[in-house]
Amino acid sequence: MTKLATFGAGCFWGVEASFRKLDGVRDVASGYAGGHTENPSYPDVCSGMTGHTEVVQVEYDPGTVSYEQLVDHFWSLHDPTGKEKPQYRSVIFTHDDEQRAIAERAVQDRQSQESKRTVHTAVEPAPVFYRAEEYHQQYFAKHGVA
Repeated sequence: MTKLATFGAGCFWGVEASFRKLDGVRDVASGYAGGHTENPSYPDVCSGMTGHTEVVQVEYDPGTVSYEQLVDHFWSLHDPTGKEKPQYRSVIFTHDDEQRAIAERAVQDRQSQESKRTVHTAVEPAPVFYRAEEYHQQYFAKHGVA
């Protein structure tokens, strides 16, 4: 049985490619979450008017890779102390209470490692996930980027 994990860590192209390399990850989709517009397009999200964040939705086998390992990987992909445009914000969207507890603890742990900077990573219940346009899926692989 697989589970879902959803992360926002900046532009989804590199985030998607990196999660795809992890053992136990079955699939990764780039998309949009957390906004107020149904079925947003990339230009809609880029406008900043929809409230959506670029995210990846990771389908994973918890028998091979733990949610904690996915969260650890999430930290390696971006600087959670930067205040980015809303579409690129740092966020962990959780799918159940166990994920929420792990994510909240991880944010606290990360903050304790930052002596002078504030971690701006939000932990929120997973909203509707809108899959991004097909040209965004596996973007790096399609364009020969490692």
